[in-house]
Amino acid sequence: MLAIYGHPFASFCWKVYIAARERGVAYEARMVDPDHPENSAFVAAAAPTGQFPVLVHDGRTVIESAAIIEYLDLNFGDAPPMVPEDRRKAIEARQMDGVFGDYLARPLTDLVLDALRPEDQRDAMARDAARSVLDRSYAWLDRWMAGRDWAANGTFGIADCAAAPALFYAHWGHPIPEEYAALRAYRARLLARPSVAATVDDARYFRPNFPLKGLADPD
Repeated sequence: MLAIYGHPFASFCWKVYIAARERGVAYEARMVDPDHPENSAFVAAAAPTGQFPVLVHDGRTVIESAAIIEYLDLNFGDAPPMVPEDRRKAIEARQMDGVFGDYLARPLTDLVLDALRPEDQRDAMARDAARSVLDRSYAWLDRWMAGRDWAANGTFGIADCAAAPALFYAHWGHPIPEEYAALRAYRARLLARPSVAATVDDARYFRPNFPLKGLADPD
């Protein structure tokens, strides 16, 4: 039995859902929210800060989205692995997975958390710092994506699984400038990918909860 604890609106869960769809892996989705306290309690015990996704398979628990994706590569599906078997190519795949997580998803999360605070507790300096990281990352990624279809090794993989939610939410919360044509085109290719489009659709119900909505059209 394969189960994945998570939430359809959570960006790091998207990484795993997209990878599972790419590999044709069926799993039991276990919602982590206030309506499912038993799942929330399990995740709270399974991960250091109660973060998700969390994978459970035949008595084994795996946390962290990148580790879960590699677990799926090793144990499920016949599609090419999301992390290349060639260790040299795997370096670039893991590098770009980290870029999207550390320099897009993380500063965007900082903006979201700030927006959720009471107005008198918000931090303008922290917001400016997060936006600066996003601006610098957009510029770097636009140069990186020039002449590329996918983020690493010329094929869809773990880096793109990370890029899809990172770029989706980052653009929604801090729009990508129009002059970054290569990056914007890459984002469009991601959203057109069936595995990504299905994951986006699963999360539509929860869009009103996004605190930075209204700055840009998400898709």
